[in-house]
Amino acid sequence: MKQIVNILQSKRILGLTSYQIVILLILIVMLFFLSDSSVTKRIKFDTQINDLESQIEFYHNQTETDKEKLNELQSNKDDLEKFARENYLMKKENEDIFIIE
Repeated sequence: MKQIVNILQSKRILGLTSYQIVILLILIVMLFFLSDSSVTKRIKFDTQINDLESQIEFYHNQTETDKEKLNELQSNKDDLEKFARENYLMKKENEDIFIIE
């Protein structure tokens, strides 16, 4: 047993014994794969960030479209009346509405 320990301790790689190398490798594995800031968690968070950024872009575009539609409806009374008739089934007093699906 002493011979095996002596052999392992006598062989040095980059000035480190084999025990030190094993401990160093274990620490590196723990640091990169088992900690709170592991590589797998980092990749997962990056994909979540990309998804959220695409949602932000979608909602910015949707907001711009809705603002344009609102301005159009506020500026033109005929467009507002048409919108109310189509979406809310509103009518004038002397009209009858037939819904065809």
